[in-house]
Amino acid sequence: MSTTEQSRDHDVVIFGATGFVGKLTAEYLAAAAPAGTRIALAGRSASKLRDTLDALGPAAADWPLIVADSADREALDALAQSTKVVATTVGPYHRHGLPLVEACAAAGTHYADLTGEVLFMRRSIDVADAAAKASGARIVHTCGFDSIPSDLGVFLLHEHAQAEGLGDLQDTTLVVVATRGGVSGGTVDSMRVQLDEVRVDKASRKLMVDPYGLSPDRSREPSFGDERDPMGVTFDPELGGFLAPFVMGTVNTRVVRRSNALRGHAYGRRLRYRELMLGGELPLGPVKAAAIAGGIGVLVAGLSVPPTRKLLDRVLPAPGEGPSEAQREQGFFKIAVHAETSSGARLVCKISAPGDPGYKATAVMLGEAALALALDEERLPAAAGVLTPSTALGTVLADRLRAAGHTYDVAPA
Repeated sequence: MSTTEQSRDHDVVIFGATGFVGKLTAEYLAAAAPAGTRIALAGRSASKLRDTLDALGPAAADWPLIVADSADREALDALAQSTKVVATTVGPYHRHGLPLVEACAAAGTHYADLTGEVLFMRRSIDVADAAAKASGARIVHTCGFDSIPSDLGVFLLHEHAQAEGLGDLQDTTLVVVATRGGVSGGTVDSMRVQLDEVRVDKASRKLMVDPYGLSPDRSREPSFGDERDPMGVTFDPELGGFLAPFVMGTVNTRVVRRSNALRGHAYGRRLRYRELMLGGELPLGPVKAAAIAGGIGVLVAGLSVPPTRKLLDRVLPAPGEGPSEAQREQGFFKIAVHAETSSGARLVCKISAPGDPGYKATAVMLGEAALALALDEERLPAAAGVLTPSTALGTVLADRLRAAGHTYDVAPA
């Protein structure tokens, strides 16, 4: 039974509303949600929830508060049953997130989160997909900077190519052209959790390097081949010069491939997708690209070894920490997703947004995803289960984000 057929007390519950990104999401919804949208705040501490609510001003004065702990399944069941949608910022999700996913899948409650954790998403698929399909719930992971721009960008390229009769997508590359923003303490903590499991569990190590690790049916996907994650510096004059791997590409690429598989490989069986970060042209381009690639390697290696992790922990942000309001306002991102189709056509989807990518822009993305799930259900794709942003929300989310000031433009390259 879909949530539209059930009586719920709330349209959206923000779980983790007292955390850094939870507060930003609540602030965004207080300003942007249509009048009459029934929003509630949830978290472990009643006093902290009250502080968060008081800071939101008159627009949120009558929002209910729900006390619930991520380890209390009874409280999570009650929370899920009270609302159409749960938007959660409580991570690391691999450590804390699965009980809420299961509660929402059982209750027919739509769910959106900010995870960038492949291990968690794979576990969520394995334990909750069938229940969510049965109840009509949309369980939507990666509803922030990871992986909405990636997933919507490729989806919109596919839609344009089909509408213009240009064939399937083939070689497709996301390039982070420019970005300014702080490092998320929550993202770093998620990396720690995954690295710890990979170090002790062989199956997890295998999953993390599998380009099709989130596929609904791994047996129907190709071998690793040329879909292995890029390493080191590459040069491509058509993409702007010297390029390095994008730090979140190992997550985003799996999400895009899952979207393709969930659509019956509608993007094309020969889709080859990668994500890179632009260093630029000579003379500084190769230096910048090498610094980016080297920095990623140092971070991953450093967090993998206890002695160096202790040193890094002194300088990296802790969970719940983030940039100042001024820094968040000064942030931005610009992305170009380049695609070649089976007809030989070349397309590009240009994506950009104001605000720190991991904080301000992400709060907009999560907030609009939650509103789409709660208010636009009749216009969403006919889908249920553990989904991706594009398969759950499609063009509805793209339109919402455009209205919120984000850019998603597809044109010939």
